[in-house]
Amino acid sequence: MIILPAIDMKDGRCVRLQKGEFSTVSQVADSALETARAFAEVGAKWVHMVDLDGARGGRRTNFPHINAVIEGTGLSVELGGGIKTQEDVDTVAQSGVARMVIGSAAVTNPKVVDYALKRYGDRAAVGIDCLNGLVRTAGWEQDSGLSGLELARAMEEKGVKTIIFTDIATDGMLSGPSFGQLADLQRTVKCRIVASGGVTTLDDVKRLRDMGLYGAIIGKAYYAGTISLEEAIREAGPQL
Repeated sequence: MIILPAIDMKDGRCVRLQKGEFSTVSQVADSALETARAFAEVGAKWVHMVDLDGARGGRRTNFPHINAVIEGTGLSVELGGGIKTQEDVDTVAQSGVARMVIGSAAVTNPKVVDYALKRYGDRAAVGIDCLNGLVRTAGWEQDSGLSGLELARAMEEKGVKTIIFTDIATDGMLSGPSFGQLADLQRTVKCRIVASGGVTTLDDVKRLRDMGLYGAIIGKAYYAGTISLEEAIREAGPQL
């Protein structure tokens, strides 16, 4: 299972939120580049980055920091946030990210997913962010009314191979992942699934690994010190 430590960027700062609420923003590190280098030093091969300004307002102000991580660490960067148009897809792809995560546009403009898949293949993934089983869009601020499982089925039919699933209720709360929802998703689609939200302890990592998930994102738990990234990577297995 791939471990993807997370760096969320807002106004050039490394931050964390609780349940995606911007009112809870707090800075957790000084430098995205140095944070990512620390990930690499303990064996990480991937980093999950989120452009919060891109997600909320479409501004690309964090790209210099994201590019620094791409160019300065050797890590494969998975990037989400604000990828809403074909032009956004091309901009992000050309920046050198290994995988782009299309979120809201999968609901509001699914042709963007079609374009990304046709142009970039497996470098395109879809993020499904749910609250009470329903997909949220626009930086998690709008309820789409669409079931997360329904969206997953539709994306698989399009040819999406990788889904990043976030239960918003657990994100940043250090409360453990939503194992039940992840299991439901596994039963619904054959896509590679990355668990996001609530991964807090080494036992969480072991359980997700034993479920056969493709990946797990570790965010707040790393910064809060509730989990050793090095131990999590060791338990997860080879980081391909």
